Amino acid sequence: MELFELKVEIPAASAEACDELLLERGEGNWSVLEDAIARRAWVQGIFPSRVEAEAAWAGLLPGLPAAPLAGPELRALADQDWKDSYKAHFKAWKFGPLHWVPVWERETFRLPPGEQVLWLDPGLAFGTGNHETTRLCCERLVALAASDRFQVTSDKRRVTDAGCGSGILALSAALLGFGQVSGFDNDPEAVRVSGENAAMNGLADRVVFRTAGLDDGLAGVQADVLLANIQADVLMRFAATLVGAVAPGGTLVLSGILATELEQVRAAFAEAAPGWRIDSRVMGEWSDLALVRVG
Repeated sequence: MELFELKVEIPAASAEACDELLLERGEGNWSVLEDAIARRAWVQGIFPSRVEAEAAWAGLLPGLPAAPLAGPELRALADQDWKDSYKAHFKAWKFGPLHWVPVWERETFRLPPGEQVLWLDPGLAFGTGNHETTRLCCERLVALAASDRFQVTSDKRRVTDAGCGSGILALSAALLGFGQVSGFDNDPEAVRVSGENAAMNGLADRVVFRTAGLDDGLAGVQADVLLANIQADVLMRFAATLVGAVAPGGTLVLSGILATELEQVRAAFAEAAPGWRIDSRVMGEWSDLALVRVG
């Protein structure tokens, strides 16, 4: 499989704003690379063809927060180049009893007694837990799994991950003991990667992944925990769909929300889900929103 890398140097001071832009726009093919010591930064994209790389760059360029420092460099990647390009950005981390660890560290990682590990190889799919948006969701899951509501009521443990990316949230839910776990994504590559991560962790028979958008993915769903780590404008556009897929007494966890967008998203969901309990947290530049359906 031949892929193409398009890489452009940008002002280091614009790296954070550029990273936020990519997440807001759902630009999964792009990432921001930084060299803190040299104070340099680049936008890097991986694409299946030269034509798609050039078209993606033409679409991204007008929205960049600062002008590039040089023209784009486009090159074909050898198999090993593109397979390994994302590894530098994924570091092991933990919250509570659960560890999220790159599978290439399997031989050296030592799991403390009584704790659990989810091995991950995200490939080109979003979701390692190193980004605040994913971490906020993972922490919510760990807290929910430990809560009396889910410890005592064993039949209310249905989890759906809308926009599953690497499968990290759905697979974490399965490890934490939730049942009837499923995930979907509109990107078939994300679904493929999620399936591979499920098999790698011995969870292939406990989590179902499929290719779907929000409307068809949530049709008929009544989840006890519904997770949606998606950009804020999409969350608000599908507010009624998301709220309608939560079972009585269930929890809706939303992420992918810039802290500056939190009040707008909160207002939209307070209107879509009147009477639901709502709380939120902020982590760095990002925030989440958790809504509990009362009754």
